[in-house]
Amino acid sequence: MTRSAKHYDMVVIGSGAAGHHGAIQAAKLGKKVAVVERSEALGGASINTGTIPSKTLREAVLRFTRSGSTDHRISASDLALRIEEVASREVRVFESQFRRNDIDVLRGDASFLGPHTVRVTNEAGEQFCDADHILIATGSRPAHNEAIPVDDVSIIDTDTIRRLRTEHHVLTIVGGGVIGIEYACMAASLDIPVTLIERRPRILDFVDQQIAEALSYHMRSQGVTFRLGEEVEEVTRSSEGKVCAKLKSGKQIWSDALLYAVGRQANTDSLNLAACELAADARGRIQVNANFQTSQPHIYAAGDVIGFPSLSSVAMEQGRVAVCRAFGVPVVSVPELFPYGIYSIPEISFVGKTEEQLTEAGVSYEIGIAHYREIARGQILNDTSGLLKILFHRETRQLLGVHIVGEGATELIHIGQAVIGFEGTIDSLINTVFNYPTLAECYKVAALNGLNRINYSGEPHLANS
Repeated sequence: MTRSAKHYDMVVIGSGAAGHHGAIQAAKLGKKVAVVERSEALGGASINTGTIPSKTLREAVLRFTRSGSTDHRISASDLALRIEEVASREVRVFESQFRRNDIDVLRGDASFLGPHTVRVTNEAGEQFCDADHILIATGSRPAHNEAIPVDDVSIIDTDTIRRLRTEHHVLTIVGGGVIGIEYACMAASLDIPVTLIERRPRILDFVDQQIAEALSYHMRSQGVTFRLGEEVEEVTRSSEGKVCAKLKSGKQIWSDALLYAVGRQANTDSLNLAACELAADARGRIQVNANFQTSQPHIYAAGDVIGFPSLSSVAMEQGRVAVCRAFGVPVVSVPELFPYGIYSIPEISFVGKTEEQLTEAGVSYEIGIAHYREIARGQILNDTSGLLKILFHRETRQLLGVHIVGEGATELIHIGQAVIGFEGTIDSLINTVFNYPTLAECYKVAALNGLNRINYSGEPHLANS
């Protein structure tokens, strides 16, 4: 032990999604737990700069645009106020949960002094913790590029996107990943012309291609211009305040503001990992095994700090599982069933396999599709472009994947997640009565559509539409 070090069963570094759930799980197991947080507010990027702010912003934009108000434009202060309200409430929830579970919250910067010892430094000085187990859940921040001088005014990153003024007339976004796509959709909904630059030949290359193409079509119809297969060489700002993105192809993209949204950098550079013989890669990420253990068996890592998929929902599960594994508590976690949610406009969600994955694996599969325009609820919501797509095995009819683009996709996906989880077939969807009118009916329509495709080939069937 280091001098005057307080002993804990578990020290969690970071209070974001992974750290929060990990700490609560450890406390529920009767362990003495401390959480180290360097920011004033608990919750990490998930609550304060990332997931909650961006989804709150999206909802505010949607409500404004759907209200049909033409008297005034939504202001940046309106949006910022709503984000602050939601985030502050979530922070208070975290504070209450930590307090009720007797978790010590240590404010300051954490760094290792040895494999079991953590130093916490703040303006008042320093204190030391000795722990049997340590969970690194420090999250991530926007990655920067020297060629793109972020100034938090007209050249911004995803942490400062809330400073974007809604009176901006033209926006450039560098990065066609999840974050770039989400903000491009929000801006387009506010009638801000957007040019999105992505070095890959397609957006969201981990999403089922048909779903990604449907989203691309919708975004283009909303005024988003795609520059795919392009890479930014330099970004400059004119004396008038305009921003120019110079591409390697020689093109110049001018706008009022530029959002740089290419990747995340894990927050490990100040942890002094060398003191416990750990190392991070160029993006600051720490390698772990299936149990979320680092090369030091008693030190675990979870969330953005270990990389893809960098989803808050997944980070929560990783933190919980890591702590259970640390204390030898049996736990079942099935990453193959993790749902993905992308809060674009319209939103996307999927679970299970994509067509590309099944094709590569040589699986005999069939598809079934339900268009929202076929569903009464879709007409009521005025979402006639959405669709739900299922993938199932031709012989066993077992459901293998569900892919949705449209209103409520991130809520609707959990039905498919449950069916895949218990290895259900499309017959279970056909034989289920769904509330009417609901979007959930899409599952039955898609299953019948898939069955018709099999029937067309003359194969035996149990039902028909």
